[in-house]
Amino acid sequence: MQGSKDTLLFDMCGGINLEQLDKAAQTLREGGLVAFPTETVYGLGANALDDEAVLGIFQAKGRPQDNPLIVHIAEVEQLSSIVEVIPPSAEVLMQRFWPGPLSLIFKKSEQIPLRTSGGLDTVAVRMPDHAVALALLSHAKVPVAAPSANISGRPSPTTASHVLADLAGKIDCIIDGGATGIGVESTVLDLTSTPPMVLRPGGITLEELRGILGRVEMDPSLIKQDGSVRVARAPGMKYRHYAPKANVYLVLHRYAVEQRVSSLANRLVEEGKRVAIMAPAESIAAYTNGRIHLEVMGQAEKPATVAANLYSLLRKMDSCGIDDIVVQGIEEKGLGFAVMNRLRKAAGGKVL
Repeated sequence: MQGSKDTLLFDMCGGINLEQLDKAAQTLREGGLVAFPTETVYGLGANALDDEAVLGIFQAKGRPQDNPLIVHIAEVEQLSSIVEVIPPSAEVLMQRFWPGPLSLIFKKSEQIPLRTSGGLDTVAVRMPDHAVALALLSHAKVPVAAPSANISGRPSPTTASHVLADLAGKIDCIIDGGATGIGVESTVLDLTSTPPMVLRPGGITLEELRGILGRVEMDPSLIKQDGSVRVARAPGMKYRHYAPKANVYLVLHRYAVEQRVSSLANRLVEEGKRVAIMAPAESIAAYTNGRIHLEVMGQAEKPATVAANLYSLLRKMDSCGIDDIVVQGIEEKGLGFAVMNRLRKAAGGKVL
């Protein structure tokens, strides 16, 4: 991908435009790059079976090539050609959670290039729960590799304008389907391990998975949360992700959290920094320093509201010229675990 592309923008906020959809699908079949909405975040798609097309994803994003991609399909029947074996546990999970924000890891077939799988012998696959995404995948008639449609390491895009800000001129087209719903990426579950193991928390919670399968474990790196991952077996494991240009400080949901957030934010202000606090609605009134920019993340007791706002707020902080963001963490359970996973990655070790 040399030089600058004329990035087309297709507006499907009011419904699917079949003429534009066919153009986007043809672009995928011909080896081009198409950004499209899903229920989680916007994805940057390429034909998963085309090694050169997949290389274009890594080049456009500036993404390390040992960071595997997730393959998106529109029909379960497509799965048999891209994976070696579909275990019974997968059948149960697909029936319950597909289409939806759950990516399942299988042993890959020879059809999947090593570039798509990040050099691994496994591949992650999901079926998105979004009308535009499913229509595009159906029309493309190829499995589509699609990480988040952003510059690598930046907050994931939840609107088409976020994609434009990062990738205009680098990709062929963007389908605008409005704001995404969930706001954090899919859960990645490794079905090649015993017991099945969550490699990335996301839109489907650990509790929901255990309710179906019984025993499901978390990857040890998620529990240690110290970033010590040598081989990325799923997206989001190895590198710093989801980070704005501003420094992010994450204050954990423990004793005197509001006091600790205030103390840190005030100290940074005294150092001459432009500071913002991101906190749940229940706590925002505790922060009264007029020199600090305040943003409500959502409700702590409803982590889905925090997830839906998270990436958009992190991007907003950059547009406001903020130097340092102090984030009040929420409880790490249910979808809150996925939210805190993204915030720990964004903070890059600045966790108090």
